[in-house]
Amino acid sequence: MAAQHGSAPGGSPSGARTAPPGEAGDGLRLFSVSGVPVYLAPSWWLGSLVVVVLYAPLVERILPGTGAGLSLALAATFAVLLGVSVFAHELGHTLVALRLGMPVRRLKLYLLGGLSEVVRTPRRPREEGLVAAAGPVVSLVLAAGCGLLLLVVPPGASWLLVAQCAVANLAVAIFNILPGLPLDGGRMLRAGVWAMTGRRSQGTRAAVIGGWVVTVALAVWAMWGLVESSQDRWLRLAVCVITGWFVVTGAHAELAAEQRRYWPTELDVQELMLPVLQLPAESPVSAALEASAGRGVVLVRADGVAAGLLDGVIAQRLAAESPNAPAELAAEPVRPESVLLQSEPGDEIAARVRETPAAQFLVVDDDGRPAGVLRREDVRAAMLTERGH
Repeated sequence: MAAQHGSAPGGSPSGARTAPPGEAGDGLRLFSVSGVPVYLAPSWWLGSLVVVVLYAPLVERILPGTGAGLSLALAATFAVLLGVSVFAHELGHTLVALRLGMPVRRLKLYLLGGLSEVVRTPRRPREEGLVAAAGPVVSLVLAAGCGLLLLVVPPGASWLLVAQCAVANLAVAIFNILPGLPLDGGRMLRAGVWAMTGRRSQGTRAAVIGGWVVTVALAVWAMWGLVESSQDRWLRLAVCVITGWFVVTGAHAELAAEQRRYWPTELDVQELMLPVLQLPAESPVSAALEASAGRGVVLVRADGVAAGLLDGVIAQRLAAESPNAPAELAAEPVRPESVLLQSEPGDEIAARVRETPAAQFLVVDDDGRPAGVLRREDVRAAMLTERGH
C-alpha cells in the first residue's frame, strides 16, 4: 500500500494507496530526485491542452493587441509553469517524507495534478501533518517569490509570465489547503483530529466529510461564474469539474482504505499470535518442521542474528527432498517492516500487515524480545470473521 499526496489547481487525487482513476500506468520517465523516479502521465498533455485552449483568450484580454500566435505561446508557457509548480509542490511532499524515513515509490505529474506515492502510511499524526503541509508551503513560497519579482519586471509579456507563475503556485497552494480529503488540507485536518482523539479513523471520517463540503463549494463557485458570465467562467468550470471528480473519488478511496485498516475491538493480537520457538538456523529442516507444530519458529544463526522465520510450505517441500538440509534454506527473511511491536495499536498492526509483502511477522515486546509470530492469513481470516458478525 502506498500513501499518496497529490496536488492540483483543482484537486489532489491522493489517498488510498492506488493511483488516481485512469492513471494506473507510469507514463514517460523524466528523471530522478533523491532516488525517486519522476513520471509524466499521458493525461498531462490532455490537461495542458485544455489549459491552452481556455487560457489563450484570457491572454488577449489581459494584453490587448496580442496576436493569436503570442497568446497561444503564453498560454502554453502557463501550462508548463503550472506543471513545474505542481512538480515543486510534490517535491516538497517527497523530500519531507524521505526525511522522516518514509520511502517514496515515485513522483508523477498527470491531468492538472500530481502525486508523490509514499510507500507506507504515516504512523503518527505528526508525520501525516508534516508531509501534507510541505507541498502547500513550497507553493506559497514560490508564489511569494514570483510576487516580489513582479515589482521589478517591466510590464509586458515577461511580466505576464512571472504573474502566471505566481498565480499557478498560489492556485496550487490555495486549492490544496482546503480541508477535505484527498487534498493536503484534508490530510492536515485528519492529522489534527487524529492527534486530539488518538484515532486515525475519526480523523479520516472528518476529512472525508470535508471533501464533500469542498466539492459542493466548488460546484457553487463554478455555477456562480456561469451566472455572472465572468471572463474565466469556462476555465473555472473545467477546473472545478476535474477537481470535484478527483476529490469525490479520492475521498471514497480514503474511506475504503480506512475501513480495510480498521481493527475490531474484539480482536486481541495476543490470541492471534503463535508462540515463538527459537531454533539454530543449521537445524535439519525435518526436525524444525516437526517442532513448529502450532508455533512460529525463529531460526537463529551461530552469531545470534535471526536468519528468518520458518516458512512451513517451503519447509515441507524441502524436507520431502532433503530432510537433513539446514532449516535456514526454508526461512522467510525478517525485515524491519515485518517486525511488529506488541504494544502497537491494532489499527497500526492491521496497516502494517496489509502494506508489507510478508506471510509472517515477528512480534516483539518493548525490549525487543520475540513475543510471538503473526501470520497474515490468520489476521485476514480473523478480521473477516469479525466483520461478518
